[in-house]
Amino acid sequence: MRFKVRSECKNSNATDHSQWVEASVPPKGVPGTAAVGLSCVWHNLEYMLCMWHPGENASSDTNYSLFYWFDGLERHKECKNYSVSQGSFECAFNFTFPQAANRYPLISILIRDDSENVMPVCKTENPTTLVKPATPTIAKLSYVNNGIHLQWSESGFIPANCLSYEVRYHNGDLTTAQTIQVKFNSTSIPSVDPNSKYTFQVRAQPKVECYSSKFYSEWSEERSIGENPNSAFNFILIITIPLIVTVSTIILLVYLKRLKILILPPIPDPREILKRMFGEQNEDPQNSAKEDCMSGYDRLIKEEEIHSLILIETPESSNSEKEHR
Repeated sequence: MRFKVRSECKNSNATDHSQWVEASVPPKGVPGTAAVGLSCVWHNLEYMLCMWHPGENASSDTNYSLFYWFDGLERHKECKNYSVSQGSFECAFNFTFPQAANRYPLISILIRDDSENVMPVCKTENPTTLVKPATPTIAKLSYVNNGIHLQWSESGFIPANCLSYEVRYHNGDLTTAQTIQVKFNSTSIPSVDPNSKYTFQVRAQPKVECYSSKFYSEWSEERSIGENPNSAFNFILIITIPLIVTVSTIILLVYLKRLKILILPPIPDPREILKRMFGEQNEDPQNSAKEDCMSGYDRLIKEEEIHSLILIETPESSNSEKEHR
């Protein structure tokens, strides 16, 4: 709690008054347990995202809670959408006003824990210094009168007259990218090379007369127009190089296989040699036996040949034979 006091003349028409004298009551809690690095961003006048880190003396089970309040709320509200990533706490809550509003109240943010040992921290911010526009989207990109015309989307919440833009473009070389300032959501780039490929990005920034924020939006996604003159050549290279490598690899493998046979001839398998040797020896006795059988059979046939004989009987011999009987 902080208190300020100053004195004024009661019965005088003088407008002079003394300087403020300030006194504060320190919060309870162990020093070093309060949240540190509290920062908030008002995204596109829609919601506010706050981030902080735990105190150096805070325990790992410290459960921080974020509360906020501004003029117009009956009582403070607690943020419900918490997240923790790599030791960093985040919480987002809706924070909107009518678009016709010209002034925005200060917002007070309190971060504390249910335990009295954790020291709370409070911060009051002017929300107009926290505005960050939404990322634009390039909607139209075309050639017009030897130039390029592009148009992008506007924020749905921030008035159009409260935003300015930066357009960044290049024709293939990022080191030569150019940036131009644009007051509206469209512009034209005159006298471009029709044979070059141009790439564009856009980001938004709140105008000083509306908001005191220094936050830029994120750069939009890249949009390109035109063709790179080397694209056809690059395409041919992409197709040709793998084909050449494949054919060369096949030829090299075939050549190496033949070279290997010449330098390192295959070593005969001893098992095959022994198998052939013993196989021939086993076949020779069988063949010789078969040949002996065939020759003996031929001799037998020759010995058993029957010769025809013709006997002529004379009368004398028949008579002598009869006498003999």
